[in-house]
Amino acid sequence: MRFVTAPIRPLIAIGVGLAAVGVIALSGLPDAPDLRLAASPRSVTAPAEGAYWHTRTLWKMTHPRQLGRGSNRYWVEEPRLMEEWTSPDGKAWSGYRPLGVSPKSAADEKAWRRDGSPAMWKRTAEGTVVSLSTKPDKGMVGPVKGRPTTFFLAGQQLSYEELQRMPSNPAELKTWLGKAARTAKVPDAGVDGYVTRVLPSLLHEVPVSKEVRTAAYQALRAMPGVRSLGKVKDARGRTGEGLSFILQKQRSLVATTQVIVDTGTMLLLADSLKTTIDGKPFPNKTWTETMLQVGWTDDEPSVPALP
Repeated sequence: MRFVTAPIRPLIAIGVGLAAVGVIALSGLPDAPDLRLAASPRSVTAPAEGAYWHTRTLWKMTHPRQLGRGSNRYWVEEPRLMEEWTSPDGKAWSGYRPLGVSPKSAADEKAWRRDGSPAMWKRTAEGTVVSLSTKPDKGMVGPVKGRPTTFFLAGQQLSYEELQRMPSNPAELKTWLGKAARTAKVPDAGVDGYVTRVLPSLLHEVPVSKEVRTAAYQALRAMPGVRSLGKVKDARGRTGEGLSFILQKQRSLVATTQVIVDTGTMLLLADSLKTTIDGKPFPNKTWTETMLQVGWTDDEPSVPALP
């Protein structure tokens, strides 16, 4: 393939002011024999497994401001269902459905009950205007407009056929992503950090082969700064291999990512971002994401169903 310059879309966006962490540059790895993803001798047809590459995700974060009145202040958690369907020709549809807020902890629930167990909020405890409800939203679904009919990976717009030719060797895959990072104008000091953030996306976002997902997992385990957590359970009780790495460390701010991988299917089970300032949680940039479904489906795009 021909590498193209495109905006960097990291796996985890943590907002303005949190720049990508700079880490040790790549060294000592053999070059991949072919980084252009040259055309295969025959065209790659749509897979037999289904018409769409589909992800269904439960995303949760703590609302950044407390609710309640007086001494009855409490935190609430905001869960949302997000789904995406992409056909092999790159056309995409997106679904979204807020599930309604609820008290975050047992102590928060007690404070909420003392506050009269409200089901709707128009203002936070500090008076900031909000619109929150305990009831699920009706949700929405529609085509993703204004994007190329390709798959986005490491700043590159790739066809389905090109994804099937991604390197399935960990060293070659790391080298390919490093070249993509430099094409996307990532400074040499930040290449390893960029590659580390991109590798988990190969475990759920794009329809690559299991061999490529395996290479991505093995490459991620070997990246500088990545720590193995051993066997870890996700929010649904599923067990996978846990890995963590510091996404950002700047003065008193530390942002840490954790991923849980099913090493049987080589698919992502969950990921999370935990951000602290002076050792205290920073709710605006702390969340969890649980993959409810990842894979091929023939089901047509529709409003996300309630779990």
